[in-house]
Amino acid sequence: MQFIVEGAEHPLANHTLRAMFEARKRVFVDLLRWDVPVLQGRYEIDQYDDEHAAYIVIADAAGTHLGSARLLPTTRPHILDTLFADLCAEAPPRGPNTLEITRFCLGRRGSARDRLDVRNRLVSAIVDHALARGVTAYTGVAEMGWLQQILAFGWRCRPLGLPRARDGKMLGALHIEICEATPGLLARNRIYRPLASDACLALEAA
Repeated sequence: MQFIVEGAEHPLANHTLRAMFEARKRVFVDLLRWDVPVLQGRYEIDQYDDEHAAYIVIADAAGTHLGSARLLPTTRPHILDTLFADLCAEAPPRGPNTLEITRFCLGRRGSARDRLDVRNRLVSAIVDHALARGVTAYTGVAEMGWLQQILAFGWRCRPLGLPRARDGKMLGALHIEICEATPGLLARNRIYRPLASDACLALEAA
């Protein structure tokens, strides 16, 4: 099942988002050792988790979090322009039709094959969301290993500048063009997964 949550003024009041924030803590704090805020010792949640954020969550039939991503508008402060603008050779792309992908999170349960399937479903959902909302581009920041994977997906994607070292890790910024051809480009590499018409729910914001 795929969930989309938008306009959540109190995201912890939403059960689906609480499970997502717990998963983010396990991945980004416990596993990757990011220095980011943790609320109540359980939830990885920061200043960008507000009513302006949109979330795409992939869950199993029981509602267990499998993967998720946060989408931020670039018309207001976001991670690339606020924290990592130096990764861009020019000014970070902004505009009403450009969103930033952040907190791309895959749950730690299941096999490598299972996580690959969730990754592909999540990438596909991000593309479908863009096409449904008139979004023509995504930006993002990624560590080198993940950045190289994203660039190799087959869609129209380019670096925004040279990678730089931050806290012992090489990071790079990227720009992804989204258009009607994007699903087909991803499908060539067996990444795009069309969503069944009854498999997506738009949850009410809490």
